[in-house]
Amino acid sequence: MPASPLHAPVLAWYDTAARDLPWRRPGTAPWAVLVSEIMLQQTPVARVLPAWQAWMDRWPTPADLAAAEPGEAVRQWGRLGYPRRALRLHEAATAVVERHGGQVPADHEALLALPGVGSYTAAAVASFAFGGRHAVVDTNVRRVHARAVSGRAEPAATLNAAETRVAHSLVPDDAATAARWAVAVMELGALVCTARVAHCEPCPIRHLCAWRAAGSPPSPLPARRAQTYAGTDRQARGRLLAVLRESPGPVDRAALDAVWDDAPQRRRALAGLVADGLVELLPGSLYRLPAGAGDSTGVARRSLG
Repeated sequence: MPASPLHAPVLAWYDTAARDLPWRRPGTAPWAVLVSEIMLQQTPVARVLPAWQAWMDRWPTPADLAAAEPGEAVRQWGRLGYPRRALRLHEAATAVVERHGGQVPADHEALLALPGVGSYTAAAVASFAFGGRHAVVDTNVRRVHARAVSGRAEPAATLNAAETRVAHSLVPDDAATAARWAVAVMELGALVCTARVAHCEPCPIRHLCAWRAAGSPPSPLPARRAQTYAGTDRQARGRLLAVLRESPGPVDRAALDAVWDDAPQRRRALAGLVADGLVELLPGSLYRLPAGAGDSTGVARRSLG
């Protein structure tokens, strides 16, 4: 397939404008790339950077993390948000040790088979860590494609077949170029063609952009409502989990009751944490972060009442 006219200007722009992110540096281990991709899901780079560095300092290989209790992964995750990702990373590390001798696999299908690794993450790791030829499609990439190729202000609410075809049609034939294109177009969406503002003047493909040529029509989709956090079950879960992260051992019910006044919501949030495997209930109404499968203390995931 012939090269797209989008390739050269985007790649040239990336060579001079890309952020210096540690997981992009030459020689970065595939495990470090996988950790970064899991952390970056729904989380800004600025928040991920210190968390990623601390994680890699503590567990520089999958075997290091697999040898730790899953609760330690939850503890290390801190306030990064969506803490089930910590458990999935622990499960993925264990699977890498058991199935692949402790080495993150380069094969896309093998990556996709790891716990917590979906189609985007598998393609991203195969591309960014191993230089594979894949269509790597996240929200930033979808927005660039929607504007530059399809002439729309923003992509559809969910990835559809038409968007997927566009993404695959733009992947360069050469694997090395394809890997650079994947990260370059993603960076363009993160820094220039953003959701909040389309910075068209510094955009390297403004003269090729179908949306700009059409007069930058507004999106027909309804405006997205800002997500609230205060007073939600998510906030309650975060408060309860913080108590457990900060404690070196199990805590009693009273310690959890003290951080959230709404008793029905507190019980609901705690039940959800237990159901998600983020918290374990011990005899005597004590709670702790999850221990490994080999733990022998007789944990019982009982009704919270």
